[in-house]
Amino acid sequence: MLAPACSAFAAPLVAYAAGDIADCRFSRPAYSGAAATAALIGPDAQLVLTLGDTTYPKGLAAEFSDCYHPTWGRFKAITRPAPGNHEYYGGSADGYYGYFGAAAGPRGRGYYSFDAGGWHIVSLNSHMKGEEHQRQLLWLKDDLARHPARCTLAYWHAPLYSSGGHSANPHMREAWRLLRQARAELVLSGHDHGYERFAPMDADGLRDAQGLRQFVVGSGGAFLTPFRLVQPNSEARNNTHNGVLRLVLRKDGYDWEFLAAANAVSPEFPEQEAGDRGSASCQ
Repeated sequence: MLAPACSAFAAPLVAYAAGDIADCRFSRPAYSGAAATAALIGPDAQLVLTLGDTTYPKGLAAEFSDCYHPTWGRFKAITRPAPGNHEYYGGSADGYYGYFGAAAGPRGRGYYSFDAGGWHIVSLNSHMKGEEHQRQLLWLKDDLARHPARCTLAYWHAPLYSSGGHSANPHMREAWRLLRQARAELVLSGHDHGYERFAPMDADGLRDAQGLRQFVVGSGGAFLTPFRLVQPNSEARNNTHNGVLRLVLRKDGYDWEFLAAANAVSPEFPEQEAGDRGSASCQ
């Protein structure tokens, strides 16, 4: 079970996060990238956040049962997911909602929130457009007003900022703005297949001591992709190792560490460290 909402004296909550996870088109589950990253999730895990594109290529029910479940499925009881674009390639993300059930929030909506370890945690659906997205933003504004926690984390699939090959996802800018107004701390995303950490920023990409720190963790097991153009305020990058982000969520701050599936620095990319770690306080 997920850790319940706790008092100011809550023990730290250990969470693991990644997106772009299970792809068994070219290997059996036991030899897939998803198996390698699942092995990084330690016995201390209390919460697992999946950041979209949970399976490939179409998010079908068979992909969840035959590829995701034999690898990351062992954490299903403590997993809270967010949908990505591949979940919708087969239609209406039926495989995703069917597999995760109530843990994915209201079926067909794809956004929800919960409290854990003294933090307010919000899962959003970056695939929504138009009126559906406007309803999501209205919900987010109301949700943040009703949960004025000191420490807040949000996660969705397609990042607002990334040095990877996908174009920016500007329609999530207003969500970022609402989170910044609520003094949230963290945004986690996937989509680009690698790891990247940004300095705290505002919704316009300017460095902001009271802004949100974004992690792109699209390194959950799918093939890795190149960085295209390093963006301002990008502080750490790795596209040579699959891996997961380990977070220790304290009542007044957080610690992060990128755990790589291979504990070596690639000689072709000596500037890319296999690990990245640090700490910060909540606002």
